[in-house]
Amino acid sequence: MEPHLVFLIVFALYIVFGTVIALLSRKLGVKTTADYFVAGYRLGGFLASMTYAATTYSAFMMLGLVGYSYATGIASLGFELIYLVATIGFLTLVGPRMWRLARERKWITPSEMLSDLYAWRPLGTYVALTYMISLIPYTAAQLKGISEVTSSLGLSYGVGVAIASTILIAWIVLAGIWSVATTDAYQGMLMISSVIVLIVWTTAFLLPSKYISLAKVVDSLVNSSSGNLLDLTWSPEFFISMSVPWIFFAITNPHVVQRIYMPKDEKSYKIMVEYFALYGFIYTLATVSLGLLFRAYASIALDPTVEQALVRDRDSVTPMFLKLAHPLLASVVYTSIIAAAISTANSIILTVTSSITRDLYERMVSAPNQRVSKAVTIMSIAFLTVAAALIAYYRPAFIVDLSVLSSVMLIPLAPITLLGVYSKPSKAKSYSALASLLIGCSLTMALAITKGPVRVLREALMGIPTPLLILTISTAIMLLPLLKQWLNVLYSKLS
Repeated sequence: MEPHLVFLIVFALYIVFGTVIALLSRKLGVKTTADYFVAGYRLGGFLASMTYAATTYSAFMMLGLVGYSYATGIASLGFELIYLVATIGFLTLVGPRMWRLARERKWITPSEMLSDLYAWRPLGTYVALTYMISLIPYTAAQLKGISEVTSSLGLSYGVGVAIASTILIAWIVLAGIWSVATTDAYQGMLMISSVIVLIVWTTAFLLPSKYISLAKVVDSLVNSSSGNLLDLTWSPEFFISMSVPWIFFAITNPHVVQRIYMPKDEKSYKIMVEYFALYGFIYTLATVSLGLLFRAYASIALDPTVEQALVRDRDSVTPMFLKLAHPLLASVVYTSIIAAAISTANSIILTVTSSITRDLYERMVSAPNQRVSKAVTIMSIAFLTVAAALIAYYRPAFIVDLSVLSSVMLIPLAPITLLGVYSKPSKAKSYSALASLLIGCSLTMALAITKGPVRVLREALMGIPTPLLILTISTAIMLLPLLKQWLNVLYSKLS
């Protein structure tokens, strides 16, 4: 059977099973806005961990990170492990407090959380608008990943964008977070099992087929045409630019912040963190290892022009090597990449939609109409999906670059969130939070428009990596009210 026919069968089964799961999830109960967006605060530990993992790990991993590891080496592992360690740290230290406050104050959206923490509703409105603008590129990165898969199998790139957009809308509309969380569990298991099987195939069949031993793998990576790929090939400035947005991902990206609210009790919350940590460690090591093993194979067994072409077009690394695999294995892995992209994209769209519905409609009127809320939700889902699809179609940057750029735009929310969670509200802090958000996001957008997303990440301003500079400026603005308080206290003591 032709490879593309095998893929179509596997992909069709994936859609059927996922749709059945989404339909069945309606029986779990979707009566209120809280049910639709945060599962009524009653997710069990396993479901909470799988939706957190599947939402976090996207097409970025099996396409973006594999390609980055192939092109630039072991530095990709350090970059991704920094994210994992930072996320576990935030989930362990900050997350429990956010979980308790969410249940006490009935938060549904992260923008609602910030407006409540600062006791100033306009802040939530501006945060919701920031989500809407900044996360469209991240969603587009997921659609781009799906379309790279479909185009590598002979289908048009545009068809991939259309198929992915249709699945997103259908699975979200069916039962909100319940359909997203249950399909996330299904997709998360597919993602982790397929990457493990691919590692086994690569080490047990692909490399031995060309008599490539571990010693040859190491030698080829150390002496590659790109330098020693087992050493740090990234400049310190670039490593900082890529890492800073990822360090604060867990408290700046609303689709993962919102998942902190959902576990039904403390035990479920702890299970979520533990399972996610294990899942993330295995998935990270596997994807980086695949990139390095594929580079070793390419340098030994393929024409040098092919090896270098993949360095330049790193999003094509995984599709290229899957052409060497059995069609059934390739189809399962392709489908897992699509699953990773779908799980992240529908979580982003649902979360941003929840902020639009709650903060741009329901909290703006005295008596929200549920029918109007539903209409606003559906229109928001459609708008965000179409906007992301258009960006994905025109392919302005690589998957990794699009993903990190979105996180750069959200960096100002790191000091805003931390200060809000651990301090009492005041007008001065509220104004500082808004100023920090507007200045940080405006600067990022201006640089992205004038320089392009790639140059924002690769170039420094005033000798400082751009993401670090934005974080520094945003934090300094947030600390101004506290500095004034400290000076007043110091002055009163001295006098």
